[in-house]
Amino acid sequence: MEARTLLQLLQDGGLTVYPLAVASVITLTILFERVWRYRGLESQTRAVTRETIELLVKRNVDGARSLCEKSATPISKIFLEAMRWRNIAIEDLDRVLLTARQESVADLKRGLWVIGTIGSLAPYVGLFGTVVGIIRAFQHMAVEGVGGFDVVAAGISEALIATAAGLFVAIVALIFFNYLQTRAAVLGTTYARSCERFLQALIFVETAAGGESNRAEVHGGSFVPA
Repeated sequence: MEARTLLQLLQDGGLTVYPLAVASVITLTILFERVWRYRGLESQTRAVTRETIELLVKRNVDGARSLCEKSATPISKIFLEAMRWRNIAIEDLDRVLLTARQESVADLKRGLWVIGTIGSLAPYVGLFGTVVGIIRAFQHMAVEGVGGFDVVAAGISEALIATAAGLFVAIVALIFFNYLQTRAAVLGTTYARSCERFLQALIFVETAAGGESNRAEVHGGSFVPA
């Protein structure tokens, strides 16, 4: 189908085609913005997690904090939030990580509800156009005083085009919505695993620090390797 023919069909679809066109533009805008936002985020998250844990295993907490401060990834902000807390129970620190992680995942899903709403409402907008087209067809029959395909053809054409446009926008929007939801869920799972490894590294640091402190007390305040 040629572009000119397609534009002519959309023009014949009546006023309901215009809100569907606006909805399509909104859907594509959010899609491109979210895809750009997700681009490379999973690999960056794993890289920052690996480097941070390596520094923590070496008990270089200041280096890990400096690394997270320089990074622009959401996981680095989560790690920084956890490292701001001192002398709290592991369960409380886990809740701090959980809250920060939930905020980051919510940011990943920002705007997705708009695409989901468009996918849900587009068929009804198309159905509204269908009803309007049928009403117009019957009005033409009433005005002409006679029936026949020539009289109702324009109204039926408008009704079918509106239905097709509504279904097309709905199908595309729901595909994009499910795709973005899946990407956000995968990133959320990556955040969860990164936080688990980060918490384990912090436990190791605290345990090692406690062991060194005990050995220092036994040996008169000087550290003696095991």
